[in-house]
Parts: sequence; structure tokens; C-alpha cells
Amino acid sequence: MTLPNTPGEQGGRPKRRTFTAEYKLRIVAEYDAAKASGEGAAILRREGLYHSHILEWRAARDAGALTALGSRKSPVGESRRRSAEAAEVERLRRRNERLEADLARTKAALEIMGKAHALLESLSESADDTPTRPRRR
Repeated sequence: MTLPNTPGEQGGRPKRRTFTAEYKLRIVAEYDAAKASGEGAAILRREGLYHSHILEWRAARDAGALTALGSRKSPVGESRRRSAEAAEVERLRRRNERLEADLARTKAALEIMGKAHALLESLSESADDTPTRPRRR
């Protein structure tokens, strides 16, 4: 008999949990407060966390990393905005490349047309300068 939440039943690897900075700060503060009374382990069991989580999060908090992250309004919304901006930048970059290629083609065509015009003009002038011989029949 297999448990319904085993990876084999789901058909893939289990999804890795992610924690917000606010959650980490709240749990570390709650753990530190409960540790004095010996209830820290109960918090870890309740939240399904390991002591190593608390150690890492406390070190990040002391380094100021969690405080900086906690001040952000919406990390998901910000990453969506960044990805939308990146997609727009990529679209504009491709459009710019296409337009630059079109401009280079147009410049080359104008240069060829200018040379053809100069050639035809010189041929016309040389035809006017040379006397024509009568044709023999």
C-alpha cells in the first residue's frame, strides 16, 4: 500500500517549498521567543521545519538580507513586471535588428541606382560626342 502523497503517485518529483521573507522573520522571532521556555521544537514540528532552517534564516536576518527582502511589496509581481519588461525589450531589440537590416538593404539599393544612373548618363554623353557613320546597306 502506498501513501497518496508519495512521488510515485504524483508522477514526478515533489515541489520544493518556498518561504517568504515575512514568514521567515515571523518564524525566527517566534522560535527565539519559545526557545526560552523549551517550546521551540513544537514550533518546528507544527510548521514542518528543521532546525537548520532556523539557523540559516537567523544568519540571513542578522546579515540584513531578510529585512531588505521583507520591505519589498510583492516579489512575485515584481518578477512578473521584470519578465514583461524583458519580453518587451527582446521584442524591441528584434524589431530594431529587422529595421536596421531593411535600412542597410535600402541604402545598398540607392547606391546601386546612383551608380547605374551615372553609368547611363556617361554612356548618353559619349553617344552624343561621337559622330555617327552612315550605315551601309
